[in-house]
Amino acid sequence: MRVRNALLAATFLAVPLAAQAQPISGFYVGAGAGVNLLQESDISVTGPAAAGATRAQRSGMVDFNYGYAGVISLGYGYGNGVRVELEGSYRENEVDSISGFATRPIRADGKARSYGVMANALYDFDLGPGSFLTPYVGVGAGYQWHEYDSVRARAANGTTLATVDGDDGQFAYQAIVGAAFPVSAVPGLAVTAEYRFMGTLQPNLDVRGGASGTARGSTDVDNYNHSLMVGLRYAFGVTPPPPVVAPAPAPAAAPAVARTYLVFFDFDRADLTDRARQIIGEAATNSQSVGSTRIEVSGHADRSGTPQYNQRLSERRAAAVAAELERRGVPRAAMAIQAFGESRPLVPTADGVREPQNRRVEIVLR
Repeated sequence: MRVRNALLAATFLAVPLAAQAQPISGFYVGAGAGVNLLQESDISVTGPAAAGATRAQRSGMVDFNYGYAGVISLGYGYGNGVRVELEGSYRENEVDSISGFATRPIRADGKARSYGVMANALYDFDLGPGSFLTPYVGVGAGYQWHEYDSVRARAANGTTLATVDGDDGQFAYQAIVGAAFPVSAVPGLAVTAEYRFMGTLQPNLDVRGGASGTARGSTDVDNYNHSLMVGLRYAFGVTPPPPVVAPAPAPAAAPAVARTYLVFFDFDRADLTDRARQIIGEAATNSQSVGSTRIEVSGHADRSGTPQYNQRLSERRAAAVAAELERRGVPRAAMAIQAFGESRPLVPTADGVREPQNRRVEIVLR
């Protein structure tokens, strides 16, 4: 089958996995498998195997069936969307047909394989609060061996016209487009779906042919692969969000309205969980029932990351809480919105420590 007749469109079905996407920070491992299309390749025999043959008799075209591909990877995420990884891959396709060699019809058999290592650089796109997927793109470079295993062209009478065998390693390059869907039941685990294009410089392989079938020659072949894969990725060090501490109930004899509410966030996130929205709703209701004239909304962050980044993150968290309060009827003019970054931790820690209690927004009713 030829590439112009093959439809290579990747449709990623977003299964609702009830988890919000987060950028990877730290080491991760991944694996994937799927279908591979190896583009057709010219075969132009040179050397003794082509002796005495016309140009038409020593040239052909080999097409391949859909095959399979698999990858495993070890990577590191920097927490800002940038990831780097080292990947091992394997691809295999059976021969579908061979044309040319001034003979029709031609019987064909054999397999082609590619395997090697690649270094990739990728970028994850943050779609904002509430997103259940993370699209990503990437590029890679490395070294791949391309192998033909007894790829034979035979005439209808059984005469072998040419046999291509052997392997050759060449510089390889690839492009990646994909998406990750986090699994809420296992923090750090995500399902991935992606398209990859991988190509190499032209490998040079051995050819046996000629009238005796033993004359040696060689040919350059193409190695361009289109792969659709699904897989799993696991990021180490991801912990579930801490339980939210509810305000202590007021004494029965003298009921009082709670005036301080704590809204906690996941690591490096500013989106609201269902529990967070519930607490904000309680604060909004109580602010109206007690006639509060001022509501302080203060954002905070833990000490993982730079002070400048944590300041921006605490501002985003405060803005998210303020927007939810406004949606629930609290006037924006009644709110004092501020952010303190990592400067006012609830639990003092050393620099670089991830502390769930410090990733918060405090709502204070005045």
